[in-house]
Amino acid sequence: MGALRLSHLIGLCCAIVFLLAIVGRAEEGVRLTPEQVEQFRELYGEAAGKRLRAWQDLIKELTNAPEEEQLKRVNAFFNQVRFIDDIIHWKQEDYWATPVEFLITNGGDCEDFAIAKYYTLKELGVPVDKMSLTYVKALELNQAHMVLTYYPSPDAIPLVLDNLIGEIRTADKRPDLLHVYTFNGDNLWLSKRGRRAELVGTSDRLKPWVKLQSRVNANNVNVE
Repeated sequence: MGALRLSHLIGLCCAIVFLLAIVGRAEEGVRLTPEQVEQFRELYGEAAGKRLRAWQDLIKELTNAPEEEQLKRVNAFFNQVRFIDDIIHWKQEDYWATPVEFLITNGGDCEDFAIAKYYTLKELGVPVDKMSLTYVKALELNQAHMVLTYYPSPDAIPLVLDNLIGEIRTADKRPDLLHVYTFNGDNLWLSKRGRRAELVGTSDRLKPWVKLQSRVNANNVNVE
């Protein structure tokens, strides 16, 4: 009986380890297997597969690279994608695409650029507390806009990764952007001159963000 209990315990432990491994992979969200890339290629075409392979190759190349290099290359990679308004691209007023959807369709708006950069840098090991998705007003365009901001240290003026320009600049060198609020996987802040000025809650107050995170983790693709 003791041997039987021990074998059951070992089996249970192995099952738990296996399940944790599956959950761990699912939570990564953006690291695709070659089989997944091939499935997407078969569904959405050779060009889509090529973009996904290039993305996965970039992640492999930048693993363990200095954060400065990761920021520059990830920003440049995604800024090659076409800008398309949601109403044209998704037939919706506001749709937050996963990085996979963004690359499969080769298009998206400012949120999609910022989201893809955020998740890719997170996968590369950049701490979440160093990054925020930041709502700004693009003054020259007179419209709402989203960028990714990166904080080298908690009190530093952040760097701005933006699809409007290729160069990464500090927030004080972007007078064309009026910062409104900023959030990451944990928290939501009012933003002033790029800095996190006042903590106003957790990011789960933002329903599009909550829905997006679950879809990224599940590799959920809503592409016809």
